[in-house]
Amino acid sequence: MKAVSIRKVIKVLGPGLITGASDDDPSGIATYSQAGAQFGLSTLWTALFTFPLMAAIQGMCARIGLVTSQGLTATIRQHYPKPFLYFILLLSFPAITLNIGADLQGMGAVLHMIFPAVSVSVFCILITLLLMIVIIRYPYQKIAAILKWLCISLLLYIIVPFMVDQRWDLVVRNTFLPDMRFDKMSASILVALLGTTISPYLFYWQTTMEAEDVIHRHIVVDKKILNGMKTDVNTGMLFSNIVMFFIILTAGTVLYPAGIRQIDTVDQAARALEPLAGKLTYLIFATGVLGTGLLAIPVLAGAQSYMLAETLGWTEGLDKKFAQAKPFYFSIIISLLVGLLLQFSGINPLKALLYTAILYGITAPVLIAVILHIGNNKKIMYDNTNSWFSNLLGVITLVVMTAAALMLIWFQLS
Repeated sequence: MKAVSIRKVIKVLGPGLITGASDDDPSGIATYSQAGAQFGLSTLWTALFTFPLMAAIQGMCARIGLVTSQGLTATIRQHYPKPFLYFILLLSFPAITLNIGADLQGMGAVLHMIFPAVSVSVFCILITLLLMIVIIRYPYQKIAAILKWLCISLLLYIIVPFMVDQRWDLVVRNTFLPDMRFDKMSASILVALLGTTISPYLFYWQTTMEAEDVIHRHIVVDKKILNGMKTDVNTGMLFSNIVMFFIILTAGTVLYPAGIRQIDTVDQAARALEPLAGKLTYLIFATGVLGTGLLAIPVLAGAQSYMLAETLGWTEGLDKKFAQAKPFYFSIIISLLVGLLLQFSGINPLKALLYTAILYGITAPVLIAVILHIGNNKKIMYDNTNSWFSNLLGVITLVVMTAAALMLIWFQLS
């Protein structure tokens, strides 16, 4: 495909693609790698299972953003009691901050692995400074274009499984025939996979970016716009789950047969691949981590800042200059710095991911219930309420995420 054609395809896609791709962040890659290393190919079915659930919820969020021209936090503030909003923020903020910290640590560790003369901490500081400069200096349109091009880095993970021998009959069987196990370890990895793929920060980001698109492009929301949104969201979520599938496949094919059962960080996953699948495979895997981190961290920090700005009534927007929205940009800076401090706090990256999963697991069912309620409220959505099929998938997602949250709590207490 010619470069011009690729540019045309990428131009058509927008918030949905970026949201879906940012879901495969370094901490997500670590989770997928652990699933493949620990259970082989038996968790491949989760990539197929979570796709329609992700697409349904993100589609609702996108529609809310298009119709209301405001973010999810602003909509909740307008139509729900403030104590409820504060409760959601109280759970969301620590989870997002830990997620930022874990991703920075993952990127720093991978760079240190490639360039061992420079410490992980130095790389983490340099990455944080780079992200601050890009977010503050460039307007929304530029950042969106950069993020869309970074999505290409995820294609690297689709290449890796084809560089080693595969039993494609086993791949097909494990994709379409779920291997359900009910022991503690299997349930824990299932909860982790659900928490990684259906994450609350994606709800906030999707809604806000669709609202920003309406404002920037001065569009009237009609059937054509809504259909375009569905294509964008479904493509983004499909892309996200294809990458998830291939990372599990890589770890399940290379690490699991070699007896490597524990992967705590993305650099461990990349390092383990080198002697088993070759240096090129290891470098491709490591490069993908850097691309996904640069994609995901602005989404995480941006989502958090939009949430705070919409709650407190600040001037907001990545299209605004720093002088026009100082509190908004300061909150992004602070979230990045707090995330960076995790590198110096002594908190194990695996524990950070565990705490993130717990907080996401508790928050997600509550937020999904609210999104379902908003999506069916004619006073908010007018004639653009959820279809019966969206509601069905939304309710299934709510039940699954609630069950996952209860399992998570049970295993932490047992």
